[in-house]
Amino acid sequence: MSSLLATLTVTTVTATDISCLKSIKDSVIDPTGYLNNSWDFDSTGGLICVFHGVECWNNGENKVGFITLPDLGLKGQLPLGLENCTSLIGLNFSHNELQGPIPSDIFKRLPLLTTLDLSFNNFSGEIPSSIADCRYLNTLRLDNNKLRGHIPPQIGQLVLMKVFSVANNQLSGPLPNFGAVIPYDSFANNTGLCGMPLKNCSSHQQKFEYSFKGGFVIGYIVFSASVAICFTSYCVPWVYAGEGKKKITILGMMMLMRRRKHKITEDGKAGSSLLEEGTKEVSMLEKRVTRMSYADLNDATDNFSEKYVIGQGKMGILYKSSLPNGYVLAVKKLHDFQFLEEQFISELKILGSLRHINLLPLLGFCIEQNQRFLVYQYMPNGNLYDWLHPKEESQEKVMEWGVRVKIAIGIARGLAWIHQNCHTIRVIHLHISSKCILLDRNFQPKLSNFGEAMLMSSTCTSSVNSELWEMAFVKEDVHGFGVVLLKLITRVDPGNMTDSSNNILDEWTLHLLSSSSSYGAIDKSLIGRGFDAEVFQLLKVACRCVDPIPDRRPTMLQVYEDIKAIRERCELADDSENLMRPEICPATSEISVEIERAEYL
Repeated sequence: MSSLLATLTVTTVTATDISCLKSIKDSVIDPTGYLNNSWDFDSTGGLICVFHGVECWNNGENKVGFITLPDLGLKGQLPLGLENCTSLIGLNFSHNELQGPIPSDIFKRLPLLTTLDLSFNNFSGEIPSSIADCRYLNTLRLDNNKLRGHIPPQIGQLVLMKVFSVANNQLSGPLPNFGAVIPYDSFANNTGLCGMPLKNCSSHQQKFEYSFKGGFVIGYIVFSASVAICFTSYCVPWVYAGEGKKKITILGMMMLMRRRKHKITEDGKAGSSLLEEGTKEVSMLEKRVTRMSYADLNDATDNFSEKYVIGQGKMGILYKSSLPNGYVLAVKKLHDFQFLEEQFISELKILGSLRHINLLPLLGFCIEQNQRFLVYQYMPNGNLYDWLHPKEESQEKVMEWGVRVKIAIGIARGLAWIHQNCHTIRVIHLHISSKCILLDRNFQPKLSNFGEAMLMSSTCTSSVNSELWEMAFVKEDVHGFGVVLLKLITRVDPGNMTDSSNNILDEWTLHLLSSSSSYGAIDKSLIGRGFDAEVFQLLKVACRCVDPIPDRRPTMLQVYEDIKAIRERCELADDSENLMRPEICPATSEISVEIERAEYL
């Protein structure tokens, strides 16, 4: 019965995708005959993955993942039949002659979109506010059209947004408050727009924005609640939220993440806390992580003196402290417990439940009235960012290639383990960067900053739903790792390129893959030292990880196996010359055995 239902499900999905593509072919004017000549539904026997401009999730089933039809001279309106491509995550109709409004219900039609490119067309009307409900969007290009009105302010709350451009339209009003830095060029040639990075808004424009937001918020909340309820009936992955193992959708989890950053609960306004003394939440945390005395931490840091400060981030200030027994700790004092309560709890639950050689050991926590503290094992070599990008050239630190490979292997191993771990909880970090990678005295990397990570069910079964999960979120960690690996190889900070409206990072990686360009980009201290082949092989791995199409990126398990295999081959090649120091390279056993063995410190 289960097999029969599965077969029927695949057939239905395939039929809807065929209907989707037929609607595109029938509803647009195709002056060049491109679609008429290449989309032949009869000769291909129903196989739509071979159509030009169509990319499927995999070769085994006709599920459209990407539709890419730029620069074909297509005319007409945006095909409404796109809603039948139920697994569509990427749509590119740029450089055509499409016109009319962008559908106001675009979220209902294309809820899983991660990339939407309608640039260089003739679309008119306003940008629909429902586009902000496409929570997975990381690329939105609407530039060079005839759009007017305001940019919906809630678009600024899309946490995955990396590329956004509305240049060369007729838009007006204040810009949304984007969490990421969007460059000036993304808004250019819209004479009515104001706000950073453009000119400041006048008081009249600001008053209009506030009244707009006030009138919008009630309808938006009601609409979002309705969408959330309906979305639970879709085939999407389920995630666990809270200590009670309550299941919610990924969309619900994204809403919770936004609430962490932008909302204080009614209880928070009243001065209460999720971690009141004697509550079940505090009791559960005490079972996972040692609760430490405020007096002991205060004494160990000399009343949190500035002379013990070793770092500062968006969550809090980090102090170095020593206990009477000589044990050295790192104590993080959170900035504002009302805003960071959920991050505090998330950090405790994840690092309190997981033990791995490449995760930062969490040793304890402290709750003292309105103050929150996290206590970690001290990492004497600081973070990776400071090694690769010292503040002053005179402070430049030398990091040998063997150490860099060791760090890359350790990060990949840690990420593979939290993604694949089926015994406790599966985790996606969501904010991988060189600043969250700490180094112990032996330069073993430790992943930190799990305050905004996402927890997944511990079940190991695979399904179409798990594919969607992997595409939408896990591949974000892969991209973050790829950026870190590029830094290790080039000492250039490609993270500054990811917010560019013209995808400089993508162009740069393509440039790196050409042999003539690679030498110029690689850190000069690495060239000609006897391991050029290994450097170039890892460069290719990094470029695969930052592929602009998430489905083409490997999993972290594949990345770990690839890097480890590269290291093993180079060790064998150099063994006769004794060029590799044995302490630099980790064990080379099978990954399943190694990850299992590394589960506990």
